[in-house]
Amino acid sequence: MQNPRQIAFLALREVHRRGAFADAALDRAFSNSQLNDLDRRLVTELVYGSVRRMRSIDFIIDKLATKKSSQQPPELRTILHLGLYQLEYLNQIPPSAAVNTTVQLAKENGFSGLSSFVNGLLRQYIRLTDNNLNPLTVTNYKSTVERLGILHSFPEWLVKLWIEQIGETETEQLCEWFNQSPTIDLRINPLKSSIAQIETAFKTHNISTSRIPHLPQALRLNGSIGAIQNLPGYSEGWWTIQDSSAQLVTHLLAPQPGETIIDACAAPGGKTTHSAELMQDEGTIYACDKTASRLKKLKENADRLQMKSIKIHTGDSRHFPEFVNLADRVLLDAPCSGLGTLHRRADARWHHTPENIQQQSQLQSELLANAATFVKSGGVLVYATCTIHPLENETVIRSFLGNNPNWQIEPPTIDLPVQPSPEGWVKVWPHRHHMDGFFMVRLKQLKNE
Repeated sequence: MQNPRQIAFLALREVHRRGAFADAALDRAFSNSQLNDLDRRLVTELVYGSVRRMRSIDFIIDKLATKKSSQQPPELRTILHLGLYQLEYLNQIPPSAAVNTTVQLAKENGFSGLSSFVNGLLRQYIRLTDNNLNPLTVTNYKSTVERLGILHSFPEWLVKLWIEQIGETETEQLCEWFNQSPTIDLRINPLKSSIAQIETAFKTHNISTSRIPHLPQALRLNGSIGAIQNLPGYSEGWWTIQDSSAQLVTHLLAPQPGETIIDACAAPGGKTTHSAELMQDEGTIYACDKTASRLKKLKENADRLQMKSIKIHTGDSRHFPEFVNLADRVLLDAPCSGLGTLHRRADARWHHTPENIQQQSQLQSELLANAATFVKSGGVLVYATCTIHPLENETVIRSFLGNNPNWQIEPPTIDLPVQPSPEGWVKVWPHRHHMDGFFMVRLKQLKNE
């Protein structure tokens, strides 16, 4: 019988030692194991949770151990993370089980001599929390930024940025949202099925769903669902997985049957296939991406959904002169920091810095300036990101409009679950709108006289 905590430890060791992404480390750990669904869920929770709460757990170690977390042997620190994560965040695991399994992990991974230290630290933590003396909540923090950063486990530059935009109360709500497990939304393929048909099919499998206002193709799955490919309608192409925010983007683009569409950064293809659905699969969609492996996934998804209008175009969209003045509508779903989807990407909060956000912003501006050349006179371009950082969104758009007086923002005319800004763009805040953080704006090129 394989030990799920040992598998979680091996995945986390790869994250901490090699800087691997948590999802990739988890996939590799699973490929070498044979776990049942329950144990797979536990491993996933332990890995993602420990990475997500890294700063909070390091703070606890700093408070309780004579050596700071950064001075602990790296693999011992990983073992302490697993134990403290269970004690602080997993109510369904008895404290005694969390302690005993963590001590056992220490013994099995070369730390027999320090197993009593592990046991003592975890039991000290239990005593403190039993007496309402949890270090996370009783510490006198120097500032609100430090308190929110440590308590909710975020870098301080991010907390500070959010406070500047939405204030302290909402920043705490946003932090709490990003630490929840993500929801799964489906987008119904109206060319193959209907939302009512899929609701009925899921009900017969005892899977609860709920509709999302103003999004006619969206269905949110509630509770545990098992393997995605085993759900009714998957192989028939009745639906695909796509968060509600991402579905909003294509509705804003509003592609029409018979048009020519360019999706400049298309992979993995959620918005490409959505465009095909809205066009009734009539017309041409050029799906561009520089990563061939990601385009392969797009093609597989398009084939499963039985789309005929999508043409794959491999390469950097900045180097496609053949597209100039070709498209009725262009979608630029720009590569970004993903800071609106931190609940889905456990480690993203630790990988970004203000400096690399600045670099992203420069790339986005380049991509936008180039994508705009693809649009016919009088055509439409939608710029979108899954980040809530102004440098990647509002700053990029203001700069583009300043350099291109023949373009203007076209405020949404469709009903949206999110109120557009006075300027006409749409910014989705996860804690307000209960979907991924996104930015989107529809730009219109003025007709040549």
